[in-house]
Amino acid sequence: MKDKRIEKLANNLLTYSIDLKPNENLLIEVLGEDGIPLAKELIKQAEEMKARPCFNIINYELLREMLKNCSEEQIKQYAKYDLVKMKDADAYIGIRASSNIAELSDIDNERIELYNKYYTLPVHFEERVKNTKWCILRYPNNSMAQMSNMSLEKFEDFYFDVCNLDYKKMSKAMDNLVNLMNKTDKVHILGKDTDLTFSIKGIPAEKYCGNFNIPDGEVASAPVKDSVNGYITYNTETSYNGKHFNNIRFEFENGKIIKATSNNDEELNKILDTDEGARYIGEFAIGLNPYVQKPIGDTLFDEKIKGSFHFTPGDSLEESDNGNRSSIHWDIVMIQTPEYGGGEIWFDDVLIRKDGRFVLDELLKLNSENLI
Repeated sequence: MKDKRIEKLANNLLTYSIDLKPNENLLIEVLGEDGIPLAKELIKQAEEMKARPCFNIINYELLREMLKNCSEEQIKQYAKYDLVKMKDADAYIGIRASSNIAELSDIDNERIELYNKYYTLPVHFEERVKNTKWCILRYPNNSMAQMSNMSLEKFEDFYFDVCNLDYKKMSKAMDNLVNLMNKTDKVHILGKDTDLTFSIKGIPAEKYCGNFNIPDGEVASAPVKDSVNGYITYNTETSYNGKHFNNIRFEFENGKIIKATSNNDEELNKILDTDEGARYIGEFAIGLNPYVQKPIGDTLFDEKIKGSFHFTPGDSLEESDNGNRSSIHWDIVMIQTPEYGGGEIWFDDVLIRKDGRFVLDELLKLNSENLI
């Protein structure tokens, strides 16, 4: 019996997230074979809409084998053909469903950097992000359920609650926060071992409500590149290219991360030394999805946690561009609800959120009970 939740998710992705039209080319990319049930439903519905779907499957075991001893020319050749597919696409849906999220964890940094620079940057950051209608999502499998300490059945229930949220309703509730951020100059964030100041003046704020990521639920801007000063200690675990980090602490001076520590200082600083832009912040975003209440170790979910924000080293978003350029974009999350130590966000010396809950009258609609 077909899961009606998959049908609903596929319909939401096609009609809302990417707004697919007749005669448009849709590239469906499945990263790990567990996402095939959703891909099949997307192909079926896209054809019914008179669009032209095609697909690409990436097997992480094969990708790992290739990356182990790859050369620069090899990665460029690999990217060449996927870039052709991406250039032909009007719309893109990426379904991430790896059975082992750590499959690439033992690939050395030099080759990961080659992959990011000569594959991820041209194919995704330069072409897909800038020239297609796109949406990326995870798909529930045993790997994600284990990571979340849930049974697969319980995780699927959680997943479909989060991903089939009424994002149109959320979008309307976000408008006041977008307007406030567009009028704000100084931001001051306080929390456990955290005291940050920066400016977002002149950087457009953007709401993310199911158009680019599923799940979704954040309003994003970016610091003026050289305005960040102070320090932050993140209270969630994060990973980058299969390597896991916790207790990350950054110290800033005039926008640049001048000191970075974690459970793995050496690997952390290798990532931040990828290029000049990696030590500057490309995104500041406030998370507010009511169904995502704790980290599960997956960025697409964790960056949307209600009562959180993320402060992202690396490349800035096209919609809220502060001019920073990097081959990395690493969304690292800090939660400010009471059980995670609390915290405050101030805009131009006015308290707008305390301990994860908005306190300004104009923002009360964004508190979780109003979005379900």
